[in-house]
Amino acid sequence: MTKDYRAKAQEIDVTVWVGKEGITSVVDELDDQLSNEELVKVKFLRSARGKKGTDELAEELADAVEADLIETRGNTAVYHR
Repeated sequence: MTKDYRAKAQEIDVTVWVGKEGITSVVDELDDQLSNEELVKVKFLRSARGKKGTDELAEELADAVEADLIETRGNTAVYHR
């Protein structure tokens, strides 16, 4: 199933951006979008990453919204619930 989601993720646009305010500022927005969409793509801007990598931040955000992290690619992550 993850393979199917990865294929679908190629077709969707980024709808959530994580900036200098960090992941806590986007938890509600991502939660809302996951209620309405099968997949949501999130971009981690340079200002959000600081000393942490995208993979680590993506996992933290997945935990915060109780979603599955489908993949990270570059500075982008795809979530499903």
